[in-house]
Amino acid sequence: MTMQLPPDISLVSELHAIEAELAAATNATALEAWRVKYLGRRGRLSQLTQQLGSLSLEQRRAFGPLVNDAKRTLEDLFAAAQRALQEPKAARESAAHHLDVTLPGKPVTLGRLHPITQTVREICAAFQGMGFDVAEGPEVEWERYNFDLLNIPRDHPARDMWDTLWINWTDPNEEGRRMLLRTHTSPMQGRIMEQAKPPIRVVVPGKVFRHEATDARHEWHFFQVEGLAVDRGITFADLKGTLYEFARRIFGADRRVRFRCDYFPFVEPGVEMAIDCFLCKGEGCSLCGDGWIEIMGAGMVHPNVFSAVGYDPEEYTGFAFGIGAERVAMLKHGIDDIRRFYANDLRFLRQF
Repeated sequence: MTMQLPPDISLVSELHAIEAELAAATNATALEAWRVKYLGRRGRLSQLTQQLGSLSLEQRRAFGPLVNDAKRTLEDLFAAAQRALQEPKAARESAAHHLDVTLPGKPVTLGRLHPITQTVREICAAFQGMGFDVAEGPEVEWERYNFDLLNIPRDHPARDMWDTLWINWTDPNEEGRRMLLRTHTSPMQGRIMEQAKPPIRVVVPGKVFRHEATDARHEWHFFQVEGLAVDRGITFADLKGTLYEFARRIFGADRRVRFRCDYFPFVEPGVEMAIDCFLCKGEGCSLCGDGWIEIMGAGMVHPNVFSAVGYDPEEYTGFAFGIGAERVAMLKHGIDDIRRFYANDLRFLRQF
């Protein structure tokens, strides 16, 4: 294509010469140099456009469309050259990221419940099958529910049984009202009995915290499942029958169960329930000591606890228990160290 321009307007008269120069631009640097030379703000076409202003009206009408056509042609040529330069790179990237839909997909790792979560759910399911409801409570608790309503006043020596983690805050509306990380799930006894009238049958799963040293059988944080049953005429025989049935459902009929007298301020009488050690079969070892592993404390609800929540201890009786979920999991799966559950070792956790 030949542009018939007046002699005083300097531009290559044949576009094929410009096309040849563009064809010689085989890399991005040369292509950009060509664009600046012809299409840039100070390029040849910009200079030509400025020179049109010096022409007469008739000349501008004659040659203006030619200049515009030349500009469009060069822009199209440049765009085509850009695409041609980028196509090999795009092809290489496409080949590198090519997806072969015939290949098998990458396996998706499925999550699963933590063994203690599984155990807590199994415990709750066992009691639900016996007519118990399930409730939950706060992990940050008031001193009143954690101790006072459970027959453990501030000056009671029994508080030494729980190595308490206190919260550095007191209620400004009530002098001396203190908060703590609950040391057991028993605070829900008071909360539930304040809000409901007998009959009550409920289990309360949750995490508890104690400032104590850890070993193969003890952790500073662990899960408990609290149980409470209140009604007229409940006896210690009901307590034993319920816990024996629980042991049968969780561990099977062949496991041996032992009840032994123990002291807890909020029950009278109090007992501990233990299961024969899976490791030594009751002979005694470094894990259990005497052949038994305690899994819960239990007993008949103390009359003072009933009185504190407005129940008449002459009319109602009841029993309560607190099960250590980690102890149950250890016995159920043959784990010799409670700390393994919280070591975050996937080789251990994947077994469950």
